[in-house]
This record gives sequence, structure tokens and C-alpha cells, in this order.
Amino acid sequence: MTVRSASAQDAAGLAVLAARTFPLACPPHVTAAEAAGFVARNLAAENFLQYLADPDRIVLVIDTGGELTGFAMLVFGEPADPDVAGAIRLRPTVELSKFYLAPEVHGSGSARGLMDSSVRAAAERGAAGVWLGVNEQNARAIRFYAKCGYETVGRKHFQVGEGVENDFVMERPTS
Repeated sequence: MTVRSASAQDAAGLAVLAARTFPLACPPHVTAAEAAGFVARNLAAENFLQYLADPDRIVLVIDTGGELTGFAMLVFGEPADPDVAGAIRLRPTVELSKFYLAPEVHGSGSARGLMDSSVRAAAERGAAGVWLGVNEQNARAIRFYAKCGYETVGRKHFQVGEGVENDFVMERPTS
């Protein structure tokens, strides 16, 4: 397993991985069609090409023998959501906007390696803290983030399909 920066050549693979992993983070009431619609609008190969070209984003991938098995996306800058901006305590900040792993690598240590690399990349760019939003029903992810030093500092909303989901805002220092 290698964690590396993604390149434009990874865009199609990232889109395939996102389509497999995004539904795993959704609460049970989100339909397959709603999850697929979100992926089509936000996590298609064209979206990843734009994300990779954005100087305020870093996309990291887990490369397992030439296969992408996880990815993380960091978004630098002050959060636009007023609920998030009021909740986070550490500035400058970076959002861990995406953090997804293929089910076959769950429990392998890959997630911790990707998280450590993400926090290190944030620190190298001068961030004092990293924040993320996680659905309040995603107990597995919440436990993992807590083990990685994140604390719940607030709440925000996230739209998937017609529904508005409730997310915890979690934050940790980079050092």
C-alpha cells in the first residue's frame, strides 16, 4: 500500500472508486438512486479533473499494486458554511472533504495511513487544524475519526438527493 498524490491519470479510477464507496457512508434511508445522483454530479471523472487542477485542493490516493483502494480530498481555506465557520476553533484550517476506502481494505490499517498522510499534507501547507463533516448515523466513521484525534465541535447539514442530512463537524489539530 502506497499513499501518494493523485494525478489527472487517476481521475477515471477515482470516479469508479467514489461510485463504490460513497454509498457506504450514506445513512440507510438514502436511496441508491440518490447516492448515484450525488456521485454523478460531484464525483465523476470530470469533477476529479477539476479538483486536481485546483491549487486549493489536494487529492491523495491509496495505491495498492496499481489499484486505487482509497482516497482523501483536502480543501484549503475558510469554510463557506456559517455553521462550520462558527464551530471550528483552529485557524488556518483545512477541510477533509472526502475520505473513502474500498470495503476490501477496511480493517487493514490503510485508513490510518491515509489519515496520517492527509494531516501531514495539511500541516505542510500551514494548516493548524483539519475539520470534517460526518453523518451523525455513521457510527463506524465517527469511531475511526475519534481514534485519529478528532473531536465533535458542532453540526452542519449536507444534501443528498431531496433530503438534508445532519452531520457532526469534527476537528483535530495538525500537530
